[in-house]
Amino acid sequence: MTDSLFSLRELYQEMILDHGRSPRNTGSISDATHMQEGFNPLCGDKIKIYLLHENSIIKKIRFEGSGCAISQASASLMTEALSGKSADETKVLFDAFHALVTTGTPSEQLGKLSVMSGVSEFPARVKCATLAWHTLMTALTETEKTEESA
Repeated sequence: MTDSLFSLRELYQEMILDHGRSPRNTGSISDATHMQEGFNPLCGDKIKIYLLHENSIIKKIRFEGSGCAISQASASLMTEALSGKSADETKVLFDAFHALVTTGTPSEQLGKLSVMSGVSEFPARVKCATLAWHTLMTALTETEKTEESA
């Protein structure tokens, strides 16, 4: 392994640990338009995603949860990346992130989310990294169905 690749991996690991220890955008949103809970029974990770979604834009996104550093870091990074994004942009990022953590396929649009690339080397950790994302997509989909049927 080259020194620059090793340094990059160390930086990525440090960023994951930082977000895992001190996650950003934690807590609830009192006027949330969407809320969904997710649970990973394999390792015990729990997450609750709150969104304020107006005019197809994520105005606010926060989470509450407990679990391993990867699940907490992923949720924290996700909230930073998705604030201000449309539902379509969110779906594109979800797909790119899922490809990153399952196959290691990088994408320029992921920005800081690329720090999670090493997860693809540990298949048992993919569910940890994607829990917040799947929970978010469920929240958006279920609420959209409810709004359409009302």
